[in-house]
Amino acid sequence: MKQLKGKTIVLGVTGGIAAYKAAYLASSLVKAGGEVHVIMTQNAMEFVAPLTFETLTGQKCVTDTFDRNFQWNVEHVALAKRADLFVVAPATANIIAKFACGLADDMLSTTWLAASCKKLVAPAMNTGMYENPVTQRNLKALEELGVSLVEPGVGRLACADVGRGRLAEPEEIFERICFLLHEKQDLVGKRVLVTAGPTQEALDPVRYITNHSSGKMGFAVARRAALRGAQVTLVAGPVALPTPQGVCRVDVRSALEMFEEVKARMEEADIVVKTAAVGDFRPETTARDKIKKAGEDTMEVRLVKNPDILRYVGEHKRPGQIVCGFSMETRDLLENSAKKLNAKNADMIVANSLSEAGAGFGVDTNIVTLLTKEGAERLPLMEKEELADVILDRLLAL
Repeated sequence: MKQLKGKTIVLGVTGGIAAYKAAYLASSLVKAGGEVHVIMTQNAMEFVAPLTFETLTGQKCVTDTFDRNFQWNVEHVALAKRADLFVVAPATANIIAKFACGLADDMLSTTWLAASCKKLVAPAMNTGMYENPVTQRNLKALEELGVSLVEPGVGRLACADVGRGRLAEPEEIFERICFLLHEKQDLVGKRVLVTAGPTQEALDPVRYITNHSSGKMGFAVARRAALRGAQVTLVAGPVALPTPQGVCRVDVRSALEMFEEVKARMEEADIVVKTAAVGDFRPETTARDKIKKAGEDTMEVRLVKNPDILRYVGEHKRPGQIVCGFSMETRDLLENSAKKLNAKNADMIVANSLSEAGAGFGVDTNIVTLLTKEGAERLPLMEKEELADVILDRLLAL
């Protein structure tokens, strides 16, 4: 998805070893459709060449306030007026201090001071510098001025110190940028509860029964809902996915754990989207120690039913609450999904088949049919992020 199409982003890069990460960020912004203009400080050029950013963005990299090779307009004012967002990554303690005090003695600080758009700062520095009360005071001052911050990470720094100060990963900064620039805010004031991923039902301390769900569809729904202004809670089974920006994540492992978390949270939700592939059965007992083969060729495991979370939500939903479930089938897709819609008292079922190429587990695309009491709507192959928006559109219409 071209999430940033039509958006102009000014990316400030200051002097620090983390400057190389800004190249990855610039590339991601361009791939998402953004028009990216990079301003580098003199110190930043000691770490990364301007040509790197010019190649990635297709735009001249601005480095000198007094560059004579410019257009007729005053360049720092022109960029400040055009920008939808001004992000500085990495942001050193020095540039943060300048921003907090309103100093403007180079191209980056001058353009920042002239800009009235949304602003984002991603600090990166030595742990002692970051934790210094002066730096913390300056960061607080920026927040009070409406500047958004991406907290630095904890780890080993270039100076060999270990602590907080590492530049946040480009993916995290990119997510925050998309969050700040998303214009469609039709879910403001709504609470959305999403479940995602598989469940794991333990046989013993080593083994469990599970399925192939990656959680990508549910995480896409949670992410798009948050971008559109909703207050989102994501109850996630065991998956290897980062938490979407602005989403409250609750990690669970078993179907029983997911059931309890959904029960505790569903009352306050306006929309419940059950994308999780919940295990229908669990072992009746879980062995305390690892089960040994002991020379046996076969083993019997007695299974018992797990709670039907979607049925419970459908039976206990309050007036005005919208409930959406998912149906993964290998045959008789529409017939089985229509039965599920009625039996679970859901408002919509998103049905998809493992037999169709581009749909199913672990991929970034899906092909689904949306079933409501009014009928069925077949959708074409699309990215799960795009599909998440369509699903939210239809749920809002309900």
